[in-house]
Amino acid sequence: MGTIGYLAHQVWPVTYKDILSSDQMNYMLDLFYSPESLENQILQLNHRFIIAEIELGEVGFASFGPVDKATWKLHKLYVLPGLQGKGVGRALLDMVEEEVRTHNGAHLVLNVNKQNKAISFYEAMGFNIEKEEVIDIGNGYVMDDFVMGKDV
Repeated sequence: MGTIGYLAHQVWPVTYKDILSSDQMNYMLDLFYSPESLENQILQLNHRFIIAEIELGEVGFASFGPVDKATWKLHKLYVLPGLQGKGVGRALLDMVEEEVRTHNGAHLVLNVNKQNKAISFYEAMGFNIEKEEVIDIGNGYVMDDFVMGKDV
């Protein structure tokens, strides 16, 4: 398992323990973080990944990509639980926003589970809820999300 998959397996059980069943969590980890899925995200879906390091240790990551010419999407933003609230997520988000602006993007959107405590983080970073979205991810599971966005 690569760095991104490893970090996801460290973060998800803490982040989603009160939101997802262990079966759904395992299903989603495999769906989004298997080597084949990550390869597809990079090569076919044009997702870009940034990995945060502290003292040469990987502590978080973000992925993002274009939706259209003006709108980009933050697909993933995760930081190891022990380092949350210490500026790593903000630094990753700042880097994503800079990349979006560099590519002439004007708006950044993301999906976040309606029960995820990260909503307050995103609000503090200037995101607003734009709509609600329920996405069928297969195997009888759905993602019940807010779509949040901000101009960058």
